[in-house]
Amino acid sequence: MIVKMTRYDFILPSAVKDDFLDRLSSLGVVDITRSSKPVDERSRELLSEIGKVKSAIRTIESGTDDHYAALASEGEKLRKELEAATHWGEFDPERLSALGVPVHFYCLPEKKFAAIPQDDYALEVIDRSHGKVWFVVLGASDFPASPLPAPERPVSAIEKAIAENDEECAAYAKTLDEKRSQIPSLEEKASRLESELNMYLASVAGEAAADSALTVFEGFAPSSDKERLEKAFDELDCVWLSAEATLEDNPPIKLKNNWFVRMFEPLTDMYGRPDYNEFDPTPYISVFFLLFFAMCMGDAGYGLLLFIGGLLLRKVESFKSLAPLVTTLGVGTFVVGIVMHTFFGVDIAALSWIPSWLKSIMITGTIAGFEAQMVLSLVIGVVHLCLAMVVKTVYATRNRGFLGSLGVWGWTLLIVGGVVVGTLAIFKLLPPEVVKWIIIVLGAVSALGIFLFNDIKRNPLKNIGSGLWETYNTVTGLLGDVLSYLRLYALGLAGGMLGKAFNDIAAMTLGDGSFGIGWLAFAVILVIGHALNLAMCCLGAFVHPLRLNFLEFFKNSGYDGKGRTYQPIKK
Repeated sequence: MIVKMTRYDFILPSAVKDDFLDRLSSLGVVDITRSSKPVDERSRELLSEIGKVKSAIRTIESGTDDHYAALASEGEKLRKELEAATHWGEFDPERLSALGVPVHFYCLPEKKFAAIPQDDYALEVIDRSHGKVWFVVLGASDFPASPLPAPERPVSAIEKAIAENDEECAAYAKTLDEKRSQIPSLEEKASRLESELNMYLASVAGEAAADSALTVFEGFAPSSDKERLEKAFDELDCVWLSAEATLEDNPPIKLKNNWFVRMFEPLTDMYGRPDYNEFDPTPYISVFFLLFFAMCMGDAGYGLLLFIGGLLLRKVESFKSLAPLVTTLGVGTFVVGIVMHTFFGVDIAALSWIPSWLKSIMITGTIAGFEAQMVLSLVIGVVHLCLAMVVKTVYATRNRGFLGSLGVWGWTLLIVGGVVVGTLAIFKLLPPEVVKWIIIVLGAVSALGIFLFNDIKRNPLKNIGSGLWETYNTVTGLLGDVLSYLRLYALGLAGGMLGKAFNDIAAMTLGDGSFGIGWLAFAVILVIGHALNLAMCCLGAFVHPLRLNFLEFFKNSGYDGKGRTYQPIKK
């Protein structure tokens, strides 16, 4: 739900604007209209400082930084150098240079090495392994192969350097770990700097008047706080005016939802908050994203793992806010997985020991020759799109009036009304003759709205042309939109089949079932296989439900999502 806002205009002497904003921030609910980006050198410095503090927090939380990464990179180089030098063993670079004869280092495959006339050169084999020969040649410059770069130091020297690097890495990692106690103070500093930046942006946003002697601020606050705020404003050194916010004021958007819907607000923010005259899509997303995610996962076992994972995330400070959502998605996936009769890739509907009452709620078999789960996906898609059209009609009527939204009414009556009548006819709840006349009336009324009155103030001929174009777009787009919901069935089916495949592969390792290495292989394949499948299913189950909500639902509901987020200045 979008919280109603009240607009406030404050007029005050420029000399007291800093004190005014400080006292206003103590109220913690007034959003002063300001730039969302740095506007000068001071604001850029504050933003840079905030970035540095947050980067320091992330560094401490991850246990690495640039210096640690440089140490780790150096250690990796040393290990590669050790791998290359191992074949040459121990040697003294100074003694080699004192020979007065150049020493060339080579590595060739056994077959190529065997083809070389070894007696013609002062050649010494140092190592043989993996079908290759490492050797040195003294003096010869005409040897028929390209020499390798000479190793700079022996194995013992490299091993010593690696040990020193490991010791330095461990010591620095311990230092970073000890810095974790600084995280609360750094977070407090970041919050203070953000508050200072907000205050500064608000202060420079004021409009100067009366030769800069006065400053005018525009702000918004929830209408529910109006009585409390007006008492506080009377004590400030300013003149203030208030009015109910309108769309033209571009007020900030604050959402107010219950605990369940609130978990899905980050998904709405991924697309964009609604305009002030739009609807809050979060309640619809909360229901359908949960349903779509569960259908795409389609496995009760995976839902159980997500539920456990959500409970564990509550103990991890950096992911604590995600824990309720993950837990809820796990519960939904478990319930839908039971209905889809899949548990870790096993078709539980085929198990004899499953109670008959539980089997009765499972979706199995076919409908009109098609898989029942596939038909269900399309039915859910039709319901989702019909709901979008109803929402679009309601808000179009509210914003433009009934006469200004006749075109929207026409399409909604035609499609949603047709779906309802068709459903009643399929289940034989209406006589065929009644169905025929309802369809005729719906078609006639809808045609008037679509072709003649889609814009009641426009020339009827233009309306007909616009209606024909919209008909083409709707007919061609609506079928594709409905078919998009087949992904709910396809992803759930793919995840279930892949899980079953891992089960079958693991079962092959058991042989006659006697205890031994086969059981270990069985467990390893099951754990790794289902872990990979769970990861892929989670990715698909997150992306595709978002698409169905952001594309199909938002397009058919007319959702724009260009509102700005409510950000009150506060301490």
